[in-house]
Amino acid sequence: MAPSPVTLTRRPIGVFDSGIGGLTVARAVNRVLPHEQLVYFGDTAHLPYGDKSTAAIQAYSIKICDLLLRQHCKVILIACNSASAAAYELVREYVGSKARVLNVIDPIVAHIGETYAHRTVGLIGTKQTVHSNVYKKKIDDLDAGVELRSLATPLLAPMIEEGFFNNTISDNIIRAYLSNPALAGIEALVLACTHYPLIQAQINDFYQSHVAVLDASDVVANHVKAYLSANQLAAAAAAAAPVHQFYVSDFTRSFEESTRIFFGQEVHLEHYPLWE
Repeated sequence: MAPSPVTLTRRPIGVFDSGIGGLTVARAVNRVLPHEQLVYFGDTAHLPYGDKSTAAIQAYSIKICDLLLRQHCKVILIACNSASAAAYELVREYVGSKARVLNVIDPIVAHIGETYAHRTVGLIGTKQTVHSNVYKKKIDDLDAGVELRSLATPLLAPMIEEGFFNNTISDNIIRAYLSNPALAGIEALVLACTHYPLIQAQINDFYQSHVAVLDASDVVANHVKAYLSANQLAAAAAAAAPVHQFYVSDFTRSFEESTRIFFGQEVHLEHYPLWE
């Protein structure tokens, strides 16, 4: 029997990522949708996804969706560019009518088309995201005259996961990447990895306001809000704030500390091994 609309709106939003980078998206979703309960899964045992094969990312994504479906999530947000590029269509087919599936790529592409038609836009992300060419294909399909210049920046996500940001080491790595000729002449830069909002200030310092740096997590969060509203899935306001749940496939104390930085508040991580 199908759940009643009221029951459906009370169900949580599932969010998953290769590690804890997707918490930047979860934080943005929580900011614009404070009445929604979130169930977050970080596949810390297999990070980063950016250098994994498409088949591996698809297998991990399906396993994670099994957990999120058991948690009765009404929406599953793939808060990872690499997984959105590699597994979105498969996940959507696998989940079927049990939940709605959203990715982080489509709202960013739509935003670029609306805001930067006939302009030159740069993009940085993992090898998987950049080499999949998914952004270029989707932006070209818009026929909005956007010239996209992409650069794989594989050191950035693991650097951030290890807590290396806002220091000299990360400054040097960021500057080395952004100085690459591939990004010359851009008017805006898309941060096509959910880790990158944590180094946005350093990227802004490099560009000195000459390039608009797009925090994709805000774009995605607003898309989720609009989607819930359009599909009558938004939770009603409640007296008490919802209690979010956070799972990781491989627990370490450093992840718990980093989670607080990514999400902006204290978070209790639960260990949920994917393969047991």
